[in-house]
Amino acid sequence: MVETNGWTQDKANEKLRELAKRAQTDMEFRKLALTDPVAAIAKIDPTPLPKWFKVRFVDNAGATLTVVLPDPPSQSSELSDAELEQVAGGGDANRCGGSCVVSCGISAIV
Repeated sequence: MVETNGWTQDKANEKLRELAKRAQTDMEFRKLALTDPVAAIAKIDPTPLPKWFKVRFVDNAGATLTVVLPDPPSQSSELSDAELEQVAGGGDANRCGGSCVVSCGISAIV
């Protein structure tokens, strides 16, 4: 099973909303989010991110669109733990597991 350090999709979405809201008004915090995203997240929630989790924030540059591509299908005919969780838990139809919220939908959830 993949170690998450207590981070769930709901918790991540909540903390990303908090981070985005703060980054709109606190320019020092915004600069920290752009240069050291892990440190910025730690200011919102001290729970360490899983070591395998990579995060990057980008400044809204107007004409830039960031698209998160889905992972290629695994070569295995068996479902991964994450895929089984989606099926068993009735996860949403969002193929990227919600990670695209950061790049394509953050303004809609703030």
